[in-house]
Amino acid sequence: MREIPAEDPDYDATVTRHFLTGDELTADELRSLLDRALELKADRSGAETLADKSVALVFERPSTRTRVSFEVGVAELGGHPVVLREGELQLSRGESVRDTALVLSRYVQAIGVRTGPHELVEELAAHAEVPVVNMLTRDHHPCQALADLLTLHERFGELAELKLAYVGDGNNVARSLLVLGALAGVEVALATPPELSLPDARSVAPEQAAADAHALYTDVWVSMGDEEEADRRRGLLGPYRLDEALLERARPDAVVLHCLPAHAGEEISEELLYGERSAVWDQAENRLHAQKALLELLLSD
Repeated sequence: MREIPAEDPDYDATVTRHFLTGDELTADELRSLLDRALELKADRSGAETLADKSVALVFERPSTRTRVSFEVGVAELGGHPVVLREGELQLSRGESVRDTALVLSRYVQAIGVRTGPHELVEELAAHAEVPVVNMLTRDHHPCQALADLLTLHERFGELAELKLAYVGDGNNVARSLLVLGALAGVEVALATPPELSLPDARSVAPEQAAADAHALYTDVWVSMGDEEEADRRRGLLGPYRLDEALLERARPDAVVLHCLPAHAGEEISEELLYGERSAVWDQAENRLHAQKALLELLLSD
């Protein structure tokens, strides 16, 4: 994703830029992307960056925010979203990911994919001739992290030296917060049960993570694909609930975040989810604006 001067002997203008984990961005690009997202938020119809362009949006998993924010975002930038649901591609009948990438590259200017295995988006990106955007995989959710950082940027201004406490399951959201948070200079403190922790990621007690935090963040305890072990997960995550007592450990101006869908009374109290310190609904809206800025970056000439 880095900008390389044309005179650089290693520069190759034909290299396709993808967004799979977030670490494709430089710190400067991330900062510019978030600033641009705020501009796009202030004037939602002020850009025609994708005029005469089409973006394929492949959904192998159900979606509310990802589906609506990407489809609306592409349209607001003047482009045409091509929504492809589970079972509508020949992938479901055995066509290879490679062939799918080569074909879609002839039709559209970018491909977004919401799926399970992260290896699928990696393989798609390896063969696609247009940018591939990870809209969600089991391992990473970088578009969500962009919206999270945008929300913090709106609330607190400079991101460097902010502290975000993530309390709950060590999942794709937690991993993406670590990746993009580090790029932005945000301290991400994880509090996850040992049995559900991320490999090579340090975890602390919820009270320690929340201490002096600018934001407390949580996610559902039972994600798609985890239904068979729902009872076990709820048992492990019971002490990791985001509630009023935990919020008292944070800064007086701390906000509450949740990537949704939420189960009020389970991983987060109803009072916090809908209370005056909740930034959850701004966070959900900011998926739209952050992703529009991302598409502009990936498709800039």
